[in-house]
Amino acid sequence: MLPNAKLSTPSINAHPSSHSPWFLGLELATDQLRACVIDENLELVGVESVDFDTELGEYSTTGGIFTTPGEAYTTPVEMWIKGLDAILLKLHRNYDVARIKAIGGSAQHALVWWKSTPLPSLSSLDPHLALHTHFPSPSFSLPNTPTAQDTSAHTHALAIEASLGGPDAMASRVGTCAQASLVAAQLLRVREAWPQEVWGRTGRIQVASAFLSSLICGKWVPMAEAEACATGLWVHGANGQQGYWDEGVLDIVGGSREEGRRVRGWLGEVDVSGGGRKVGTVSRYLVERFGFDPEAIVTPFTSDYLASYLSCILSNDHSTGATAVLQFGPMDMFLTPAAHYTPSRMYSLYPHPAQDPMEKRRYIAVLTSRNADVPRALVRDMYTKSWSAFDRLVAIVPPGGSIGLDDKLFSFWHLQADSYPYSHVKGIFRFESGVKVSEFRDLRANPRCLIESQVLAFRIRWMAIVANGVQGIATSANGEGGTASLVAPNPFASLGLSFNPYTSAPLPRRIICTGAAANFPSVANLVGDVFDAAIYVPASQVDSAQMVGNAHRNAPAKGYFSRASIGGAMIGRWVWGREQNGPSSASNSGRGSPSWGSSSVSSLTSSPVISSPGTSNLTGTFEDEMRRLHARRWTMSGGVWARTNVNPPVPSVNPSATSSPVPPVMVIGGMPANQVGIATGATPTPTPSTPTVTSGLSFSQRVPGLSVFEEKEYDINQRGMYSNSMSSMATMSSINSMSSMGSMSTNVTTPDMSLFNSGSGATTPGSVKDANNPSSGSSGTQPASANVPGASTLTPVFALPLPSPSLNPHSGLTPTSTTSYEDDLHLAQLGLAKVAEPDTDAFMTYAAIVGEYARLDGVVVRGT
Repeated sequence: MLPNAKLSTPSINAHPSSHSPWFLGLELATDQLRACVIDENLELVGVESVDFDTELGEYSTTGGIFTTPGEAYTTPVEMWIKGLDAILLKLHRNYDVARIKAIGGSAQHALVWWKSTPLPSLSSLDPHLALHTHFPSPSFSLPNTPTAQDTSAHTHALAIEASLGGPDAMASRVGTCAQASLVAAQLLRVREAWPQEVWGRTGRIQVASAFLSSLICGKWVPMAEAEACATGLWVHGANGQQGYWDEGVLDIVGGSREEGRRVRGWLGEVDVSGGGRKVGTVSRYLVERFGFDPEAIVTPFTSDYLASYLSCILSNDHSTGATAVLQFGPMDMFLTPAAHYTPSRMYSLYPHPAQDPMEKRRYIAVLTSRNADVPRALVRDMYTKSWSAFDRLVAIVPPGGSIGLDDKLFSFWHLQADSYPYSHVKGIFRFESGVKVSEFRDLRANPRCLIESQVLAFRIRWMAIVANGVQGIATSANGEGGTASLVAPNPFASLGLSFNPYTSAPLPRRIICTGAAANFPSVANLVGDVFDAAIYVPASQVDSAQMVGNAHRNAPAKGYFSRASIGGAMIGRWVWGREQNGPSSASNSGRGSPSWGSSSVSSLTSSPVISSPGTSNLTGTFEDEMRRLHARRWTMSGGVWARTNVNPPVPSVNPSATSSPVPPVMVIGGMPANQVGIATGATPTPTPSTPTVTSGLSFSQRVPGLSVFEEKEYDINQRGMYSNSMSSMATMSSINSMSSMGSMSTNVTTPDMSLFNSGSGATTPGSVKDANNPSSGSSGTQPASANVPGASTLTPVFALPLPSPSLNPHSGLTPTSTTSYEDDLHLAQLGLAKVAEPDTDAFMTYAAIVGEYARLDGVVVRGT
């Protein structure tokens, strides 16, 4: 379609022509712009996406970014605007956008640098022209802006930290210590390292979320306070105080008081309302060009990782044990609810992005690791050449890399300098029997030792969150929470370990994992073992992973929604409900807060599957409202799992392992839905003793009573593993060349290092026709399976069946779940599938090596 053409009347998709409202969630990710449409019961209506590499190929990005020497990762802002044009056009063509009543969204952590020259008014754009023609590349003083993966400003972050008195002083002042992605650090780098005209011609800067929201609203939208707290420039107003921009840090960034005030003007105001109110309505441009309802509201946009966290609907009630979210990706992030604002150099605290200003302030504690997907990809390429082999080695190698108790193996992969305490650490460090070595004697231990190191680091750092009391849980003198810790002394204090590793009381009871690494059965089980926790994965991701070639991708398969996009849509639904019924909608019935007293709903509450909440429990928080809506949808559907995609159902496997064909049925995570969620009035299906995997290797997750499949041991030479003579110097040579090889992509779990070697035969998704996206890539004749790294046949995780709520004592069946049926059912209503059970024996094995891991980690940090 020509960019200078008025759009025709929107074509209505094959949806009922009712007037029930819809809600749109947008996500500006690194590699794609994604959209998710849901109805007022949170049921999926539609999914759209624009892939930057394949659909906007004129920008020549890889994974949506450019890579340049010096660990700089940038992306063209004009590409984002053209992507917004494209996705709005798709929505206009495929859906009745007039039914969309609210738009929420999120974006990657990045900055937009507007020029100070006059720009077209956002409120009076010509609807005959495409959006990107109004704001071409010359509109920005920095046309290619750094992304969250960019670490080129790391030294500038450390300089700011030193100027403020060190990591502790900086954290207590602006809520975070030095991190390369801080807005403050990127501002300082632009002033000191870029040509002076870039700084001089800048008139406004926006975080990507506020930028996207402004284009939707047709007016300048301030950043949310959660985003401001991630800049390193904002002082959060805890205990009812008003937050403000820190003039001292602004002066450091600007180089003078005058320039500091100029930067303050660029940043603008901050929305401290809590995210429970609309920031405006859709622009006249969207109404006239695409047909949106002029009354459709726009809610505050937030960062992508916080929107993804919100979609998991965690409770602040720790009476049944804490719950955390582990997001695997280019950066791994561990998030949990927090009740108090007690900043620390060990973690970051952000205000909850969806709360009413009248309620008690809530927060989200975040642990971050930059050394995530890239080390995992490098280990795969160095030792296995396929994700399937990587998964197998993680699964079959014993905890700690060896069977013995005194010869455990440890590895620390710091390919990028990270925040405290790893600010000055870079390299690969291996220890065998407590001695530093250049390589393990058994090379097969490398994949498992890497994953163990990444997960154990989060376990140890989690204790800093517990010890500081930010979760609102009473802690003992040993820094442990829960009643069990009060009687469990810590015999390891004399060894420098501040907690007792043998008690799981302070650890989260449930961990919700997202990101491609969570699709690996071995990784999911390992996380559960280290934390002694049940592991859940969103059913939408589990289903997406079953699609051919998608188990290795962070991006969802075509037709499947992303967590951040549906999180934005949920925020839109919550704010719209409050707008419909006024500020007191939390305790009122109606469209915004469904009445459970109505006969149409109460008639379903006799189901043995669920009891509907009473109106006395309507507290009105975002999580409470989302849980009520999910419970209503579950009850009214008769206990059916929420729709995970807009693709047709896929054929199911035969769980009884018979040869008879099975007709296509609704599948959740590779298993028939009637074995995952117990439908109302249905007879529970017994758990198969030896479930059959869907495809690929005959290796599945740990299920009680199921032994690990014994396969012929991998031949190191055939698998292309490096020899024992490989030195650490050769390893570092591979690492140092990474910046010139290519960019970190969120389109796959990690970049295949072999992608950048000509003639390797490996391809990146989109470089040939993608099986899930026939329109992508070139017109070459390679098979669709060529975009699977190393021709991998990884069998992804699947959802474990729910146990029966009341098994017949004479049936010979016993429950296998370590969590209650009601707990699992509640999470199933939220679209979360259990994929791994905790193993107490494995947990105790890791407890025995936590002390040694912490000691060696200290050796790495000190450089001794």
